[in-house]
This record gives sequence, C-alpha cells and structure tokens, in this order.
Amino acid sequence: MSAPRQLVSSGSPFEPIIGFSRAVRTGDRVVVSGTGPVWPDGSCADDAEVQARRCFEIIAGALEGAGAAIADVVRTRMYLTSASDVDGVARAHHDVLGDVRPAATMVLVAGLLDPRWRVEIEAEAVLAGP
Repeated sequence: MSAPRQLVSSGSPFEPIIGFSRAVRTGDRVVVSGTGPVWPDGSCADDAEVQARRCFEIIAGALEGAGAAIADVVRTRMYLTSASDVDGVARAHHDVLGDVRPAATMVLVAGLLDPRWRVEIEAEAVLAGP
C-alpha cells in the first residue's frame, strides 16, 4: 500500500489553472514545485537575489505546511534567466541553506512563466525518522 499524499497549496493563481500543488508530501519525502518570486499583492522585485530570497520564503512555508523544514532539504534546483544573476542567487541559497548543504543545481533557461521572474526554485526534502 502506498503512503497517503498530502497536498500543500500556496494560493498561487497558477495552481488551479495548471493543476498542481505547491508541495506534495508522501511518506518522508516532500517535493516543492518550481517557485516563482511573487509577493501576495502580485508584485515582483527586479533584483534576482531578492527574488531568490522570496522563492525560499515561499518554499519554507510550503515545507512547513507539509510538516518539514528548510533543514530537511536534500536538493534544490535553481532556474536563472541570466548568468549575471548567479552570484546573487548563490548568496541567497547560501544564506538559507549554507548549513544544510543540499545537492544543488543551477540551470540557465531562455525564460520563465512570468517575464519579470529572473529565478525560479524547486526543493526536495526528506524528513528524518522518529
């Protein structure tokens, strides 16, 4: 029998349109969808480092909703639209996850769902046993 699935929503307007959850927990694993840097009012900062920090705030909330924490993250994937943003996004990643040191990947892409986004971030977490 497979583990039950817990779905976590962040309230993104894209969730019902696309048909996805911000995060899904099954057993001890939590997978967080690609997360864009949007504030509750729909705004988006211009700076990639600020955007990355916002992505991590949303990711942390999704993890919490699934019973996990940033300390449980084992993998991140960061999608950037410009190589000039690597240093800022790396600083944000280090500040949030430097002590956790998950496996991490940065990928340059031609564009993201919203043209204001300079970065989108995914995360995966595994919860420690009892």
